[in-house]
Amino acid sequence: MSLLSINNLSVSFQTDRGVVQAVDQVSFDVDAGETLAIVGESGSGKSVTALSILQLLGDAGTISDGQIVFDGQNLLDLPEKDIRNIRGDRIAMIFQEPMSSLNPVLTIGKQVAEPIWLHRKKTWNEALDQAEELIKKVSIPDARQRLDAYPHQFSGGMRQRVMIAMALACEPKLIIADEPTTALDVTVQAQILSLLKNLTTELNSALILITHDLGVVARYADRVAVMYGGRIVESATAAELYKHPKHPYTEGLMASIPTLDGEPGSRLQTIEGQPPDLLHMPAGCAFHPRCPYAAEICKHAKPSLKEVEANHFRACVGYESIS
Repeated sequence: MSLLSINNLSVSFQTDRGVVQAVDQVSFDVDAGETLAIVGESGSGKSVTALSILQLLGDAGTISDGQIVFDGQNLLDLPEKDIRNIRGDRIAMIFQEPMSSLNPVLTIGKQVAEPIWLHRKKTWNEALDQAEELIKKVSIPDARQRLDAYPHQFSGGMRQRVMIAMALACEPKLIIADEPTTALDVTVQAQILSLLKNLTTELNSALILITHDLGVVARYADRVAVMYGGRIVESATAAELYKHPKHPYTEGLMASIPTLDGEPGSRLQTIEGQPPDLLHMPAGCAFHPRCPYAAEICKHAKPSLKEVEANHFRACVGYESIS
């Protein structure tokens, strides 16, 4: 049985302009020890899907359909008290925005030590000692002194590393990392991603990695789910997806990656058009207004994920294969 199984998840938001369907019938599984990357343009539903797992959607967000089964329990059936016990303990999240995700009036030591003290029932001094080790693990120098510092005394990259240390504090079974290395330089990015990957292996934990960086996906992910317009349009192993993308949107994403052997002065390839307006989604396939392969049927039929090869799924009705 998968550690996490999301089935037909739909999430909407009530806005002043109307109801936004941010996630539409999304399903995927994540096994213990596995890294699943979720990729796609901004607004495709990646972060909302992740926030739904821990029910952090705020007052405007509503999970209108589906199941989120973690370790045999449907999280949507649990009361808020039980969800709070899971957050930061069995499931941890590294948030996308390091500049505003830390409490500005609490020291770094208090914020990293608190989940250890709360969930692991350690003494405060024991929790601080463990917090120091975590600060060292994410490559922050002078760890003991840094415990007494406040977030405003850290750069964006340092705050990002503190958030990663908080996520690792209780050795969770599932880590959700939403753009975890956005503010980090390339060297530290590789160190942090290797740390996360090694942790999932050592603890037999699962990692959901949300990113725009397809180079990161190629190196660290086991499987990839590609999202567009609130839906998963393709899912496969990372190796298979890179060798044989089978959805026009995935093909476009791959073609837009700069290459070292490209002609000097040549223009980067782009996906024509704009992502869909979630308030006014096009009928049929959401990608058809931008798709070079769109046929008449694409304007009317909303495709569902179907297995086109072993463990390779695609939501497309317009054409059979991409060479």
